[in-house]
Amino acid sequence: MKTSCKTLRASVPAIAVASLFALAGSADAADSDLAKQLSNPIASLISVPFQFNYDTGYGPADGHKAYLNVQPVIPFSLNDDWNVISRTIVPIAWQSDIAGSSGNQFGLGDIVQSVFFSPKKPTAGGIIWGVGPVFLVPTATDELLGGKKWGAGPTAVILKQSGPWTFGMLANHIWSFAGASDRADVNATFLQPFVAYTTPDAWTFTLNSESTYNWAAHEWSIPINASVSKLVKFGAQPVSLTAGVRYWVDSPAGGPEGFGIRLGATLLFPKG
Repeated sequence: MKTSCKTLRASVPAIAVASLFALAGSADAADSDLAKQLSNPIASLISVPFQFNYDTGYGPADGHKAYLNVQPVIPFSLNDDWNVISRTIVPIAWQSDIAGSSGNQFGLGDIVQSVFFSPKKPTAGGIIWGVGPVFLVPTATDELLGGKKWGAGPTAVILKQSGPWTFGMLANHIWSFAGASDRADVNATFLQPFVAYTTPDAWTFTLNSESTYNWAAHEWSIPINASVSKLVKFGAQPVSLTAGVRYWVDSPAGGPEGFGIRLGATLLFPKG
């Protein structure tokens, strides 16, 4: 049974990629710029990503976790020179035995809300950047789905887009300032270096990491993510479909191990 499950897990990305190829004819070269905007975390573009992740190897019971991140990105024009971009991550999780024989949990996790203030035009050197605050909101519906802590800190992103290439870094740091006294304080740095290549027919190949360093426990979580996306259209609605895998280079004791799966669909709402 375990062999069959592993085979099924390994085949999911391949099936998803095959599905992307099947839909490839739904977009044309004119959509390449729109696909490229998705590689910019602070693009002036309303998007609603639905990102599904699956990881295994949690704790002594080899627990597993599946979670759907709903991640709306909404830009607002502040004036002629500046945008304000709201980025929200709302996790919905299904997990089993992630802390030994801890049973099953399903529900909402803690929300992370970022707000970036970003110039509307790149610098003379083509640099795009944004800075602002990030907030941790203890919305988890189960104690094993969140930390029961309020948190806040700074966040920033810097990137450059040159031809088909996009490369940059998104980072934040969150300190907890209130919440349950019997839960661990939050003091964590998040680093997301990324590089992406977008083809003229709206395929995007991305390599990134979403690493976190816990300063209180002195532990790293380092996954390396590789994914492929294709922008297609369902009627007039542009949608970016994504499939990918990740490998956990490092994780805290009891954290995920080995390979994980990422699938996604992003609804785009370009201006005009």
